[in-house]
Amino acid sequence: MISALRSDGRPHPAPRKAAEVFPFLEAYIQRKEQQALEIEQVVERYERKRMKEERAYQSMSSFRRLLSGKKPDHHLAVEYIHYVKKPMEQVRKLRAEIERARQIMLETKPGDDIAIPDDLNEIFS
Repeated sequence: MISALRSDGRPHPAPRKAAEVFPFLEAYIQRKEQQALEIEQVVERYERKRMKEERAYQSMSSFRRLLSGKKPDHHLAVEYIHYVKKPMEQVRKLRAEIERARQIMLETKPGDDIAIPDDLNEIFS
């Protein structure tokens, strides 16, 4: 009985037939790809907006630039981290999850018993 428990005290999930898991994995992959695309679109919109603001600032006359001011560089750096760097890290994590799910699908045949990793086990609960 001890070997049936994980280190956190919960039981290991029972192995499932690959044929019953494949439809769930396909839906999981599609959902994660959609999330990654949405995040990339948000980042792309931010970058377009930022470039538009920069072009507008550069096209101003020297006097207007002096009066309007520009965001300090450290504010721009914080915005970059918040709107670009962290979301892209999240996209990389999503792509890694997608790759793990695809690897499971490629390495198993429909009749095989497979144990689902804990991070993918959420789709079966």
